[in-house]
Amino acid sequence: MQFPAWKIKRPLVTVSCHDDLSTSDLVGRYLIRGGETFWVDGPMTLAVRHGAICYLDEVVEARKDHCGYSALADDRRELSIEKRGELLTAPKEFKLAVSYNPGYQSVLKDLKQSTRQRFIALVLGYPKPDLETEIVSHESGVDEKLARFLVRIGEMTRGLKDSGLQEGASTRLLVHAGKLIKEGIAPREACRVTITQALTDDYELTYAMDEMASSVY
Repeated sequence: MQFPAWKIKRPLVTVSCHDDLSTSDLVGRYLIRGGETFWVDGPMTLAVRHGAICYLDEVVEARKDHCGYSALADDRRELSIEKRGELLTAPKEFKLAVSYNPGYQSVLKDLKQSTRQRFIALVLGYPKPDLETEIVSHESGVDEKLARFLVRIGEMTRGLKDSGLQEGASTRLLVHAGKLIKEGIAPREACRVTITQALTDDYELTYAMDEMASSVY
């Protein structure tokens, strides 16, 4: 979300969602200091007040009964701060964005239909090979040839999803491998510890991915 926020020149407020996330964590709460009670805005309230982008990362990790942002995500564009008896109307600059990785959550870790229908959806897959090569090279510091080798390994692991691998290597893992190689670790060993062993402990799959690395490099 950093790039879109920079692109439209709006501040960005990021919330990492988890099971214990409460409405107070998002909206705000009263605190006590020196015997006095004072109010502290939560990240969502701050984003509304300042017309920022509020980004809920891995939103399905939050409790399904959490609905502190429902009215913000429809035509009302309102945030109710019940503890203060305050109702905020979001300015037109305010944006609410959520993200999650679909496809591997349990039923209890999926996005509710009522929540889905409050957003437009953008499916973000892996970058095209040339772009991913450029990213890996830039972020890890390895040359283009080596970055292309890592991208090729990544593509091959992504082809193993039908063979039992839950998810293929992300661009992040390829960057990690590149950084180790840059520090002097042998390429195959770097791929083993950052890609193969990070993705699975299944013997047959690890063996297959090790063979892939050997065949490419």
